[in-house]
Amino acid sequence: MTISVIVPAFNEERGLAAALRSIRRAMAAFEEAGWTAELIVCDNNSTDRTAQIAREHGAVVVFEPVNQISRARNAGAARAAGNWLVFVDADSHPSRELFAEVARVIVEGRCLGGGSTVRTDAADVVSRLVVGGWNAISRATGWAAGSFMFCEAAAFRAIGGFSLELYAAEEIDLSKRLARLARRRGRTFVILARHPLQTSARKKDLYSPREHLTFMVRTILRGGRTLRSQEECYQWYDGRR
Repeated sequence: MTISVIVPAFNEERGLAAALRSIRRAMAAFEEAGWTAELIVCDNNSTDRTAQIAREHGAVVVFEPVNQISRARNAGAARAAGNWLVFVDADSHPSRELFAEVARVIVEGRCLGGGSTVRTDAADVVSRLVVGGWNAISRATGWAAGSFMFCEAAAFRAIGGFSLELYAAEEIDLSKRLARLARRRGRTFVILARHPLQTSARKKDLYSPREHLTFMVRTILRGGRTLRSQEECYQWYDGRR
């Protein structure tokens, strides 16, 4: 068994080294299971030291010139040799216990893919409510957070990977398509909750409440069409870090 851990990265020099160290420690869970694990970073047209830092931490680096999260993840997956793919964002810190849980559900054989609940270090009430609300929605709907997803590589390729039409919420779209495929094959798509992923709450500090609210309202009123525009999804693409 080979597991490919894929990290999309756009101008992530500030936090990438720490994230890759966490991912490396977590990958020990796969190695303990007797599996081979590889780490791939997709440099999504960064203008900083992202690629250099990734190489310094032993990652295979691939380059995607078009700045889009879906394309970056797909480019990493195209390079991957793994039977299973694990996607982790460059501002996230998975634990060894979370990866061990992934290994467990893979061995059980019923799961086609999944995600995890999340937690952040933001202590304010609003942030706690937002994260708690998302985790409840994620578990109820089976939607994985984009900061952490895993799936069988063959299934990922069978459905065409992440949608190139979306600049945000591409993880929800992929979750739905993987879940449909899993049902057809008599398998499951799971949201793990025992060991939540530690991820960054930086968007809370980088963008004002008004910016967040405006994006949400526009997305709702326009029936999700904002998700197909890089300009509208500026919180993911303007390079603010």
